[in-house]
Amino acid sequence: MKKAVVLLSGGLDSATAMAMALREGFEVYAVSFRYGQRHSIELDCAVEQAKAAKQHKIVDIDLGSFGGSALTDNIDVPKHETVDELTGEIPVTYVPARNTVFLSYALAWAEVLEADDIFIGVNALDYSGYPDCRPEFIEAFEKMANLATVAGIQGRKLTLHTPLIHLTKAEIIQRGLELGVDYAKTTSCYDPAPDGRACGHCDSCLLRLKGFSEIGEADPRKYIED
Repeated sequence: MKKAVVLLSGGLDSATAMAMALREGFEVYAVSFRYGQRHSIELDCAVEQAKAAKQHKIVDIDLGSFGGSALTDNIDVPKHETVDELTGEIPVTYVPARNTVFLSYALAWAEVLEADDIFIGVNALDYSGYPDCRPEFIEAFEKMANLATVAGIQGRKLTLHTPLIHLTKAEIIQRGLELGVDYAKTTSCYDPAPDGRACGHCDSCLLRLKGFSEIGEADPRKYIED
């Protein structure tokens, strides 16, 4: 089996991306990050999801020491009543350079594993406008990766897979359900209650709820207002 490193956050998108990698026949090595985020619920979910992987690592990185994001600093997470209130501006939940850092770690592990494939669940349609989720960023990182590794200079090409990048949230959820993803074991909330219930009003919750609504399915994740 070909090996693939999969970035696994514990969220809906990364769980779906991992399921797609498994369906394609890859032996999955999942990597998650404790990066100074404001809650650990997503890592609990990642541990559950990673039971389907060959191996799972949780790597400690202190992005919180830099701050600059509502996910790592003492900044309020924006809340809205409906998805229509979301603007085109990059929100304060963007964590500076997060995907660049995460992919660099994934690249290092892939090189050790002699794996030529990395999966990341970024999306450029139903998302919050983060610059490191765009196709241009992915293409640039893949080019850099093939210049920066021993395998690359020896002629082995590393491929950065983004199977969700051009899908709507509804299409992602539909595909995941077809692959048997248990979305009750995922969380998307930026500001959950201590018991793990989602707030239902942050950007990520609203986009998730919109996706489930569009396919006529109930979100199995518990919400504060349930």
